Amino acid sequence: MWKQPSLRSRILIVLFALVFITIGGGLASIWHTWTMQRLFGAVVELEVPALSAAHELKLALVMQKGYLARYYQDGDQHWLKELQSHVAAFEKWLREARRWATDKENRDTLNDLESLYVRYGFVRDYVITLFNEGKREEGLEVQKKARGDFSEIIELCNRFKTAHERSMTEVAREKLRWAATVNRLALAALTLAVTLGAVLAYTLIKQVLGPIRQLAMQTDSPATGGTMEDEIKALGTRFETLMKDVDQTKSKLEWSREHLVQAEKWALVGKLAAGVAHSIRNPLTSVKMRLFSLQRSLALAPSQKEDFEVISEEVRHIDTIVSNFLEFSRPPKLKMQVISPSGVIDNAVQLLRHRLDSYDVSVEVRREEVLPAILADPDQLKEVLVNLMVNAYEAMPHGGTIVIQETLRTEDNFGPVITIEVTDDGPGIPESLQSKVFNPFFSTKEEGTGLGLSIATRIVEEHGGWLDLKSEEGKGSTFIITLPAQEERTWGQSS
Repeated sequence: MWKQPSLRSRILIVLFALVFITIGGGLASIWHTWTMQRLFGAVVELEVPALSAAHELKLALVMQKGYLARYYQDGDQHWLKELQSHVAAFEKWLREARRWATDKENRDTLNDLESLYVRYGFVRDYVITLFNEGKREEGLEVQKKARGDFSEIIELCNRFKTAHERSMTEVAREKLRWAATVNRLALAALTLAVTLGAVLAYTLIKQVLGPIRQLAMQTDSPATGGTMEDEIKALGTRFETLMKDVDQTKSKLEWSREHLVQAEKWALVGKLAAGVAHSIRNPLTSVKMRLFSLQRSLALAPSQKEDFEVISEEVRHIDTIVSNFLEFSRPPKLKMQVISPSGVIDNAVQLLRHRLDSYDVSVEVRREEVLPAILADPDQLKEVLVNLMVNAYEAMPHGGTIVIQETLRTEDNFGPVITIEVTDDGPGIPESLQSKVFNPFFSTKEEGTGLGLSIATRIVEEHGGWLDLKSEEGKGSTFIITLPAQEERTWGQSS
């Protein structure tokens, strides 16, 4: 038993049929155009030059007869010079005609024409010789006998020309036959397309738009009195409202989840930092002081000195970890001042000058003019820049260049902003790790605490800006600090 196709299948079938007709019509048009180009190309490349050669052959022959007749009348040698030029022209066009003689009939015609012309030329030259010798009557008698050859040559020129005209006529007829066939196919395709379009319109109106209108009437606002001008628009508006509600709910849920995770991390860090501060900081300070005293008073052997330096370095590393914990869990309050970030950048570069030289790293600061003054904490901003530059030169153990780019621009929805880009030419950060580098305790260094970028991000956000990363593996990394350019304006972190 035959089963009626579903609505989706029927619409797809009609659409596929319309697309097939459209593509078929386009291909037929392309094919028809290509055929026309091929036919007219054959005419232009073969038949037109052949007709031109036939015309010039006949013209050169007629001109020879004319100049020869003038010579017979007055015996002026000037006419013989003109005659020779047209003899050469005839021979030239005969060679051209042979190039376009593609079938046996035309080649035989040209062979006959050439044979007759050779005989005619011999008689013509003999007559001229008789006239030059004063034997005018005898020359005229010979000339009369050659008239038949001349007429036959003219007839062969006409035959060659007629053959190519006939070929052009056949091409035109072929074109008309193709055009009639294409027109019939186009008319049939147009009729079929109109029929399928009517079927599709009926299906959409009765089985798609009708139910949509009923659904829109049910979801329409009571304020409209149950009437509407555009049911699709009403249904779309309702759907858009639902999507916005879903997006807002999803955003709030993600925001709550992120803040909950962050709050848990901060609570854990606070506990760890407090325990570390009370349990390690004071004994660690005593150890550092005793090591300093021993270093000044003891005379150590080279191997003992090396052990002593290792112990001192490890103690300093522990002290750094403790300090980072304390700074992360108990951030200092910002001491806001009106400063130019350009001065902070110069101070940070000068502070790290010796360490940069030891890593064979140079710093290039690019600024068109000094950045305008903003409200910021210079020490905290300097800490951010130092952290970024330290990460940069540690990523280039074999030397390189750090580029610091200062820019003043306008950010959509925020107004004027200052951007500071710190770029290195190190190995870059893999894309899989770029979303994690700002997380607390995440580090790719063997001795890193994973808090440097987290602290830098927090400081920038407390200034009303944000910190971004652009990196491509094998091509270096760029950290972008964005700060508000207006002293009293701040905003949240950009998404």
